[in-house]
Amino acid sequence: MVRPFFVVAALAGALGGPGCGATTKSTPARLTPKQIVDQSRGAIVRIEVGSDRVGTGFVIDATGAVATNLHVVVGGSDIKVRTLDGTVLTVPRVLALDPEHDLALLDVDPRSPLPVLKLGDSDKVSAGDPVIAIGNPLGVLDYTVSDGLISSVRNVSADLTLLQISAPISQGSSGGPLFNSFGEVIGVATAIFNEGQNLNFGVPSNYIRELHKAQRPMTVADFAELTRPRPETIDVAGKSILRKVPRHELTIFAGCSDKQIAETIESISQAIELGAPLYNQGNHEACYRIYEGTSMKYERESTCKGVRDAFGAGLLRSSTMESFTEKAWALRDMFDGLLDVAVRYAKRNEARQP
Repeated sequence: MVRPFFVVAALAGALGGPGCGATTKSTPARLTPKQIVDQSRGAIVRIEVGSDRVGTGFVIDATGAVATNLHVVVGGSDIKVRTLDGTVLTVPRVLALDPEHDLALLDVDPRSPLPVLKLGDSDKVSAGDPVIAIGNPLGVLDYTVSDGLISSVRNVSADLTLLQISAPISQGSSGGPLFNSFGEVIGVATAIFNEGQNLNFGVPSNYIRELHKAQRPMTVADFAELTRPRPETIDVAGKSILRKVPRHELTIFAGCSDKQIAETIESISQAIELGAPLYNQGNHEACYRIYEGTSMKYERESTCKGVRDAFGAGLLRSSTMESFTEKAWALRDMFDGLLDVAVRYAKRNEARQP
């Protein structure tokens, strides 16, 4: 994830305003973008969650505290930090988390002190200031650099300020540092808003400083349980329906060609395009029959075992439901699970391309 829920809500009507935090006592020398990259890249890391989720983070304490976005690691029990020299460190603890500001502080146990990035005073940031973003687009640890300006400081609420920046950021760069011209971190790359041109957002660095002071360490297992996605419940005609969208591993496509995957996803999309309007009109049985037809076709004919099994599981679950409303949602859950893993599979393949 690049755009967490609170950012989407914030964009509806946020106005400019100052952030909050501590002040620095001296003004360092201005640096060129190359100098900032050279002095900081050792402290910027790749965050790996499981086998298919990646993001960016950076070290703020030599003993192992790593800052990143919460949405990068949410629900993760297998989190690793990969450093510039290729060292992979397992995350045994989470020092603190801040859902309101989409931040998390991870804790690793390095063999020797880690290079650290200096936090600047984000209270002093204003529109027109230069900003440099360094991250790992698509999860590739290549320290891609982009520069731009602080477009606006948006005071979303009494507890949330966002930095709107013109420096491009992209998938995989979430959690990466935003630098001022002195090489200090003044924000964390957080979100891309696709409905506008070059709308990118960061969380002010002073929130990180506050979070570091208010640590509440927990094991990574406790963190995973605390932040794991909860089932979504919807109410239809006075009946509560529990949605259970499966989260598949990328290995579900083992043995499948790209053409087979594309054809499967196209068929699912067509079924939803036909069935969803019927459901919305109140004809839940017609929607279910369309979903059922597509599901039975692939459960019987697909030569991809993982895909075939997924359709079979969806059909089996729907067969246990009493109403066509529930049956339609059971198959829609199965569809959404396959669409989700297909997106992650495509991103993984893009990241591997030279």
